[in-house]
Amino acid sequence: MTENVVTENDEVLFDPFAPGFTDDPYPQYRQLREAGPVYQHPLGFWLLTQHAEVSDLLRSGLSVEDRNLGPSPMRDLREQAGIDVDPRAGGLSMLDRDPPDHTRLRSLVSKVFTPRSIAALEPEVTALVDEALDRIAEAGSVDLVEELAFPLPFAVISRMLGMPPVDHVRLRELTAQLVRSLEPVNDPATLAAIAAADAELSAVIADVIAWKRDNEADDLLTALIAAEHDGDVLSDEELVAQVVLLYVAGHETTVNLIAGGVLALLREPDQLALLRERPDLAGAATEELLRYDSPVQLSRRITLEPHTILGHVIPPGSFVIASLASANRDERFWGPDADQVRIDRPDARRHVSFGGGPHHCLGAALARLEARVAFGRLVERFDTLALDGEVEWNGRINLRGPGRLPVSVTA
Repeated sequence: MTENVVTENDEVLFDPFAPGFTDDPYPQYRQLREAGPVYQHPLGFWLLTQHAEVSDLLRSGLSVEDRNLGPSPMRDLREQAGIDVDPRAGGLSMLDRDPPDHTRLRSLVSKVFTPRSIAALEPEVTALVDEALDRIAEAGSVDLVEELAFPLPFAVISRMLGMPPVDHVRLRELTAQLVRSLEPVNDPATLAAIAAADAELSAVIADVIAWKRDNEADDLLTALIAAEHDGDVLSDEELVAQVVLLYVAGHETTVNLIAGGVLALLREPDQLALLRERPDLAGAATEELLRYDSPVQLSRRITLEPHTILGHVIPPGSFVIASLASANRDERFWGPDADQVRIDRPDARRHVSFGGGPHHCLGAALARLEARVAFGRLVERFDTLALDGEVEWNGRINLRGPGRLPVSVTA
């Protein structure tokens, strides 16, 4: 064992199942950074917590395909649950594929998910935000998650895709279950529930695609069906997987960014006041709030061969987790005020909240647009915005954020 490597023989420093962890994981992450940047958990996975090592891992080109996972307690749990493929659309989305498949899939999706097409959405996003703010003003006291943070990105991605009328309540339940596949799981029952949600959601999306083939329109789903690269098109199974990914990632992450960002501003009145005085800082504030409380807290890679980090060799087939949230609070990189919100932080954009390397988030521009407009319009509209009760967290380890954020806009 080399220095700065914590192993399974040492105290368990990372316990995401501990009471209160999903409310505030940052004390554990701080303890891990102080113990050393490389940590091996008794469940068999490795965890990186400092900015330098996390950034390197994201750009390393390591695998994301679960079939490369070697023997481990995590693999044993999946076998106990009867799962022999990735529990997200069979592992066919670009999130779960290595090159050359990832390169081909991302190229096809990128053709219809361009920066220009995202920028063109700003008037529509602004209108949706203003409609939500009108409802909030009329009510006076609301749950900001239900009134703004969730409905905004949900409406935007649904309209972009051209989704027909569906049971939105049920879809929300399914996506909430499915995203747990992106975090550590310690029991077969939860894994089985994730797989069941994936199967049901994939079936719904398959039906939507079949409907769309007969009802083409000027939307993302129609464009994906027609997308071609060097004579190649998406297979039916690949198409379902990409749409599931875009649909889930298109709203489940941004709700955390908006709700978590507003909460951070409300807890730092001086920064809220600064944004109100300097509306031109809305873009910079979005970057800082992405850094301060990452809407996606973890990213994973799998080693294909011995991988050396700070002199320690991680064996092939190992599951390596990059703690984006911890890296974004690493005092060695950000300085002694890493745990504070500074909306004018000059280097805030160097956060790792959108990952890095070939798997850098394709929807980063859309998330930035929605959050920037939401933060800016909310602060401009309500100078009496305040917390109005206890915050309830969504209980997730990875896609973590407020599940309920009560606010008032009255004096």
